[in-house]
Amino acid sequence: MGPLQGVRIVEMAGIGPGPFCGMLLADLGAEIVVVDRRGGSLPFNARPQQDITRRGKRSIALDLKQSGAAEVVLRLVAQSDALIEGFRPGVMERLGLGPEACLARNPRLVYGRLTGWGQSGPLAQAAGHDLNYVALSGILHHGGHADSAPSIPPTVVGDIGGGAMFMALGLVS
Repeated sequence: MGPLQGVRIVEMAGIGPGPFCGMLLADLGAEIVVVDRRGGSLPFNARPQQDITRRGKRSIALDLKQSGAAEVVLRLVAQSDALIEGFRPGVMERLGLGPEACLARNPRLVYGRLTGWGQSGPLAQAAGHDLNYVALSGILHHGGHADSAPSIPPTVVGDIGGGAMFMALGLVS
């Protein structure tokens, strides 16, 4: 139960803010279907039951590079309210699952993209990680002392307080 009961969201498996966003929405009652990579999507060889961001979610494992796999995802999209993806720019398009393909199947779909550096610009194709964001934004400066190097924050500030929360708010809005 929750305010998002009856809302269905497709989450493309990933790490960082995407799964955390999906977890928040699942906690609010949304039905989340994670599209996992066949062979596993979790970092560090973790098992799904060890990943807190998996709570309240169901999953399907697909090899998205195989013929017919995109069609399975598009069938899910046709019955969903939103999609969350956190791949580098162009990946979903190459898989046949970009916004145009998904919106052609479901015009009311909210297509949520989480990328480290946006869809265009000088860093768009670079991997984005929380420590990069807090360092380049200047936040890391506030975690140290004048006579020592900065301390790495004990939580993932950019991924959770930034990307995941903004994505959840955007999707709900």
